[in-house]
Amino acid sequence: MYNIKTLNKIAKIGLDKLDKAKYTVSDDCAEPTGILVRSADMLEAELPQSLLAIARAGAGTNNIPIPRCSEAGIVVFNTPGANANAVKELTTCALLMASRKVAAGVKWLDAQAAQGLEVSEVVEKGKSQFVGPELLGKTLGVIGLGAIGVQVANIAVKLGMTVVGYDPFLSVHWALSLSRAVNFTADLGELYRQADYITLHVPQNKDTKGMINAAAIAQMKDGVRVINMARGGLIDETDVIAALESGKLGAYVTDFPTSKVLAAPNVTALPHLGASTPESEDNCAVMAARELADYLENGNIVNSVNLPECVMPWSGTARLCIHHRNSPGVLANITAALSAEGMNVENMTNKSRGDYAYTMVDLNAVPAATVMEHIRALDGMIRVRLLEHEARA
Repeated sequence: MYNIKTLNKIAKIGLDKLDKAKYTVSDDCAEPTGILVRSADMLEAELPQSLLAIARAGAGTNNIPIPRCSEAGIVVFNTPGANANAVKELTTCALLMASRKVAAGVKWLDAQAAQGLEVSEVVEKGKSQFVGPELLGKTLGVIGLGAIGVQVANIAVKLGMTVVGYDPFLSVHWALSLSRAVNFTADLGELYRQADYITLHVPQNKDTKGMINAAAIAQMKDGVRVINMARGGLIDETDVIAALESGKLGAYVTDFPTSKVLAAPNVTALPHLGASTPESEDNCAVMAARELADYLENGNIVNSVNLPECVMPWSGTARLCIHHRNSPGVLANITAALSAEGMNVENMTNKSRGDYAYTMVDLNAVPAATVMEHIRALDGMIRVRLLEHEARA
């Protein structure tokens, strides 16, 4: 039986993917096998020895202690693309709000009504302060061409915009999904120089944190409008506020408001609505639950942010799932240890990612405890897990 702890409300349609005969799900499990989480902050959380995997029902994982998980042999999953349509739609709305001062106009009308004025009599005199440009014919710079960025780029083309895309890690999959009308550049500075609008669709990490700063803004057009539906930490708040106050930035629309940013001019802030649709929450929950179950039951790793993708069909009676250092000689030591114990390897796969590697070995028989002890004692081992054929999904 696998014990799954939920740290946020997870959509029922996702939890229903976990077989009740194999899983218990609660929000107060003391020794969880797996964790399902959305936005709960786990950075300082204790990671119990029982914990094998964490599945984030969403794309960002900056609320999870990735290095500690990697060291403990805990796989961290996310759900890329599950909320892509919801964020794409909100980004489209944000583009319009960056141009046409819709939010400010609504506030102004409410204020007129609150003063007892008949709004139909004041709109014609007041509307000029909310004038803004059309998107048609303008240039949009899309930074990050993954599941969301590609969809945003494609819909901007349909809106009549010239689109320039940048992504140093563009995959073949997403490249094939990108409209031929999108102009790809390998030079971020070129995107900055061309764009009338810039939208961010990259994860927040050590390389992207604060990427929209004074140096980047200095390369941009005067009056450029920036959309941030990705992560608040992608901007340097002080530099962005200074650019808004000087007029260098014409508008900033964000899904990650702070009191400091809200006090600046020409800011439209949303209360983190990017993935807040029933469809998105369902999609993320289903994907997270399936990833978690496939790993716990079969050892397969898909959409992990800290370990390599590794999938192997069953071909033996038992399966060893081995997290280890990505070091020379580890595989040879594993096979030598199994051979010394008289175990026959039916199938084997090994993948690495940075300092860590993952190996699955299918065996012709369930290994004895002494074999498991032998493997665990090898240099470079982090976690060794045994699955039996009957336990697979």
